[in-house]
Amino acid sequence: MNNKISKTDNEWQNELSAEEYSICRKKNTEAPFTGIYWDCKDKGIYKCTCCGIELFSSETKFDSGTGWPSFSQVLSNDNIEFVKDTSYGMLRTEVNCKKCGSHLGHVFDDGPQPTNLRYCINSVSLRLDKLD
Repeated sequence: MNNKISKTDNEWQNELSAEEYSICRKKNTEAPFTGIYWDCKDKGIYKCTCCGIELFSSETKFDSGTGWPSFSQVLSNDNIEFVKDTSYGMLRTEVNCKKCGSHLGHVFDDGPQPTNLRYCINSVSLRLDKLD
């Protein structure tokens, strides 16, 4: 991807709220059932909080029962990157924004057909651009 965003930790801290910085830049996780999008039914495009790149469509959002926004596919594989995550004694696949490196959440293989994927994403990592 061209035009990758590279900023210092201080720059990110000055631009983001404390919660956004903690989750997007330091890879923490919001508590389940607390984010603004976990049960959101609005139509639109979900974008990266840190850089605004388009990530998910509301058309692929589903209720996974986990308390986090869940999607069965991304808008473009060119906009995300996958990273092996072995934190907390687990083997998971972390999902990051490819343009700015923001931590979004994780992807699991227990989602609905046809992809069988569940992108479990922090609400704080997203901004919904609503469709009218």
